[in-house]
Amino acid sequence: MDFFGIILWPLKWAVEAILVGWHWLFTSLGLSATGGVTWMLSILGVVLVVRGALVPLFVRQIKSQRAMMELAPEIRKIQDRYKGKRDQLSREAMSRETMALYKKHGSSPLSGCWPLLVQMPIFFSMYYTLSDVKHHAQQGVGGVGLLNAELTKQFNDSKLFEIAPFHQTLGEAWSAGQTATIIILVVLVILMIASQFYTQLQIISKNLSPEAKTGQAYQMQRVMLYILPLGFIFSGVFFPLGVVMYWFFSNIWTMVQQFIVIREMPTPGSEAAKAREERLARKGKALDSKGKIVPMAVYEAEQQRLLEENEKRKAQQPKRQQPMSKQRAKKQGQRPHDGDSGAAGTPAK
Repeated sequence: MDFFGIILWPLKWAVEAILVGWHWLFTSLGLSATGGVTWMLSILGVVLVVRGALVPLFVRQIKSQRAMMELAPEIRKIQDRYKGKRDQLSREAMSRETMALYKKHGSSPLSGCWPLLVQMPIFFSMYYTLSDVKHHAQQGVGGVGLLNAELTKQFNDSKLFEIAPFHQTLGEAWSAGQTATIIILVVLVILMIASQFYTQLQIISKNLSPEAKTGQAYQMQRVMLYILPLGFIFSGVFFPLGVVMYWFFSNIWTMVQQFIVIREMPTPGSEAAKAREERLARKGKALDSKGKIVPMAVYEAEQQRLLEENEKRKAQQPKRQQPMSKQRAKKQGQRPHDGDSGAAGTPAK
């Protein structure tokens, strides 16, 4: 067993258990054990379980990315203050102010990467599990866990639409001249790229405030909008059909999940937030100061209360007394305020 095989062994065991569990369920419902539809639905089941378990991390990622976008203008102000200062004290001061800003808002540049980093080992486990099927089937052995020799052979012999083997890559299909398999893989890759592009597009076009669209992070997201989908071309050539299907289903999950988050948890000030407020207004509802949906009457009462409290605070604030000129003080029968004590003088005789 290689190094990655040892590290990923527990995850491969879990992936096999989920895959076999769904396969058992679908065969119990009457589907063929060697049918391509059965194994396709089993792969979909793996996506549902894995991505469902990652939903809390996804929500944290969305909030972190949103916070980073909103903090971009403030970070840029800090950088502008220390622009051109290359001494160590200035660099340390800039770093302290930046970290203090992150701490104040509970965010960091790395927090948005955790869901991706957590999912990558699972993806590699799925990749190794599916890519090893062909070799294990030829050797008459199973995987590391519940995917035994019999199930491995069933998986290896199954074909999507009774045409494309799950263990075959686009390169292998091209070498073998299997046109139908090539078409299926190319279509899947195109759909993967389209879903990834749309997912990123709806983030930067609908779910960013005007302030966030002026930061460097926004510019990076625009660049990634066109660069990231290109990675799927690589996956479509070298990854087995089963892995491509897993990635495609995962992309669809991400796209739908992102749509729901943008619709129900939009960034304040963004186009999505305005659209949500309009939808709530048509239903006679609005968002209160805590972000909860309340009837419009409750919202208006709260706004009136907040306005009255604000005016009351302003009225209670001590008014600043402006110094008088000699001419004005003489007219009012007073001596001008003394610059040191600020006390009023006695009336003029």
